Amino acid sequence: MQVGPMGTGRIWHAQAPLYRVHRIDFHVVMLFTGGPVRHMIDFAEYEAHAGELLWIRPGQVHRFSPESEYRGTVLTMQPGFLPRATVEATGLYRYDLPPLLHPDAAPLAALTTALEQLRREYEDTTTLPLSLHTAVLRHSLTAFLLRLAHLAAGSARAARSAQPDPPGDTTFTLFRDAVERGFATNHSVSAYADALGYSRRTLVRAVRAATGETPKAFIDKRVVLEARRLLAHTDLPIARVGAAVGFPDAANFSRFFHLHTEQTPAGFRAEVR
Repeated sequence: MQVGPMGTGRIWHAQAPLYRVHRIDFHVVMLFTGGPVRHMIDFAEYEAHAGELLWIRPGQVHRFSPESEYRGTVLTMQPGFLPRATVEATGLYRYDLPPLLHPDAAPLAALTTALEQLRREYEDTTTLPLSLHTAVLRHSLTAFLLRLAHLAAGSARAARSAQPDPPGDTTFTLFRDAVERGFATNHSVSAYADALGYSRRTLVRAVRAATGETPKAFIDKRVVLEARRLLAHTDLPIARVGAAVGFPDAANFSRFFHLHTEQTPAGFRAEVR
């Protein structure tokens, strides 16, 4: 992990133009002290102001804005730095949670204090032996991420009109995680229902209660997102992009992509680059 200041002298990507689409394999949390900053994450534009945070997760694509001045503190973290129990408790892979967070004064103060403490521990490499220094960093990072995850979950609940989690939330969570693991090869609602031990009707009710969508729409949206990521970030031929998301036939992939985006894969790639 690393934590330090954002600013004009910071090198974000040593071997790539800063304002191209990038796909990361680590977590990035930016706490802003200035703004506004416009930043693209997974093809949605977000505008962050002083006192707000952006949380970008592994596998997502993002792009810096040449018109924005990035000021504040940035934390980057490889997925394997924390133990599995902490990863689960902090929701590090909850891709359904909003990336832009707007804390009130008290949560912001707590997050700022926790991040500053983490930064001090990160920079202090002489007080403790390396093993203890690493352990302290993990504990300090966990404290910060638990606060951050609580804020993100609260923002998600507010976006759902402050309603409690629906009765089928556990069913939906299992489905969501299964889709995340299997969307590249499995697009069948019935297959997911069978694998999870639910009837198709139960799965439909749970997904609709949690998202307002059908399970099929949820799967298709995830497939389209991955296809867009690959088209934007890689130079893979379109046929190989299609194969990577479960379409061995390039023509079928192009029809699917156009149905859901009203663009051809080639047209989307040209536009986003």
